[in-house]
Amino acid sequence: MTRKIALITGASRGLGRSAAKHLAAQGVDIIGTYRSQAEEAQQLVGEIEAQGGRALMLQLDVSDSSSFADFAQRVAQGLHETFAAERFDFLVNNAGIGIHAALAEISEAQFDELLKVQLKGPFFLTQRLLPLMADGGRILNVSSGLARFTLPGYGAYAAMKGGIEVWTRYLAKELGPRGISANVLAPGAIETDFGHGAVRDNSELNAFVAGNTALGRAGLPDDIGAAVAALLGDGGRWINGQRIEASGGMFL
Repeated sequence: MTRKIALITGASRGLGRSAAKHLAAQGVDIIGTYRSQAEEAQQLVGEIEAQGGRALMLQLDVSDSSSFADFAQRVAQGLHETFAAERFDFLVNNAGIGIHAALAEISEAQFDELLKVQLKGPFFLTQRLLPLMADGGRILNVSSGLARFTLPGYGAYAAMKGGIEVWTRYLAKELGPRGISANVLAPGAIETDFGHGAVRDNSELNAFVAGNTALGRAGLPDDIGAAVAALLGDGGRWINGQRIEASGGMFL
């Protein structure tokens, strides 16, 4: 059986790293991206190869859409040289940044940075990579629980994620003729270095999250990595155009 290949943006750390490891454990080969942490990226390659998998890490700044044509060429080359393939099967748009700022105070520069990384980047990167995706493939876009519930200071960030969720439904509709599905995975608060590690390192914030989550704790990266692997597994093949929240039941 031909092995599936997943392309995961922001795979060198956090949720992307966990997703890569969970998918690799299911026999999926990995193309991951990193922005600046080349050493962490290569460590991930080593971990996956040690378990008998195959992985390739490529540098990418998702905020720089002018680089996407070159990136697509590097993906095509990597597919050929590393995996003896012409197409990849799964695209996980995971890379992102967090900016906490009140709506009355956020700067235009901060807004534009969020727009480029969280909405414009995934939109045009996906457009550029579609010719390299296999028919019957799957797209999984990472949103946030903050697109459903409301916490002050995250309005601009959540607005971008709301855009991701609407765009995903249109992807599902327009790519249906190719058999490509598109869904949203929306994590809740997770203990990573995202947002300067606030949920992980701030005990008061962590307790607040736990107290407002049905399962009584903040999320862990492996909670999301496992969810990615489940949605891209055989059991997820008929799920399309949907938003799946993985938050442990925050603010129910």
